[in-house]
Amino acid sequence: MAQVALPDRSTQPTWIAFDQAKIRRDLLIRRFGKVFGIVEPVFGYFFLWAPILLLVIFSFNDSRTVSTWRGFTLQWYSNIFNNIVGTEARFSTDLMLQSLGNSLFVGVSSTLIATIIGTMVALSLARGNYPGKQYIDGLLFLPVVIPEITQALSLAIFFNVLFNWFNSVTGIPAQSGFGTIIIGHVAFNISYVAIVVRARLADMNPRLEEAARDLGANEWQTFRRVTLPLIMPGIISGALLAFTLSLDDFVITLFTAGVGTTTLPVYVYGLLKLSVTPEINAISTLILVASTVLVGISLRLQGRNVAS
Repeated sequence: MAQVALPDRSTQPTWIAFDQAKIRRDLLIRRFGKVFGIVEPVFGYFFLWAPILLLVIFSFNDSRTVSTWRGFTLQWYSNIFNNIVGTEARFSTDLMLQSLGNSLFVGVSSTLIATIIGTMVALSLARGNYPGKQYIDGLLFLPVVIPEITQALSLAIFFNVLFNWFNSVTGIPAQSGFGTIIIGHVAFNISYVAIVVRARLADMNPRLEEAARDLGANEWQTFRRVTLPLIMPGIISGALLAFTLSLDDFVITLFTAGVGTTTLPVYVYGLLKLSVTPEINAISTLILVASTVLVGISLRLQGRNVAS
């Protein structure tokens, strides 16, 4: 037990006792905490990215089995575009391109609708003042936080009830298709677009809009000439993020798709049910690269400063 004398106005010094064993134990715990704080995210990212990294590596493996590495090759990527694939996967370049076209159609359509609605929602939340605003703000984050399978089941039940009612009223049979997939994608993409655009609006100096109105511009002119150009990087960023999420979505698409509306993720899943071939790894790698590029552009646009 160590003692340290502290200065005191009285004649007698004040002594404070320190437990050296407790101090060493606390320092050891702090060192362990620092090491654990570094090791934990490393292991977390390793288990998250290691399977993806293996998928990319074995897409260049000169072997049809994923158990052994026999060298580097681009054969599987060539097979995809030349329609030369083993029959065990029932692969077809035409079907893959058709699925890719379906994915692009759904992605572009849902992105356009979600970007327009999401931007309007962000503007109303950032600039508007009306009853129930806090409830809309809370509902905005629901598609982000609730599980995707819950959204998919909810949409599937909703469309089933709606189609049954429509059939009973009109006698016209209705079924799932591109419309239901687009509605499902718009339902969750609105939140992502609104969050990104709203963050952009929060960084923008409102005095710029006030100055435009002081100079005689009405609300539409202020929006078109001042607000819209300043938040355009945020709108484009939100649109790219929405397009990426729509392009990669599988669960909601699977629950809302109909006959002839197979998208690329659903098509790849159908191949996986038969066998895992190198061509599937190559397709997945191409999807991963496209998604990474789009997300990178989105983050780049979000990082631009707004004029102040």
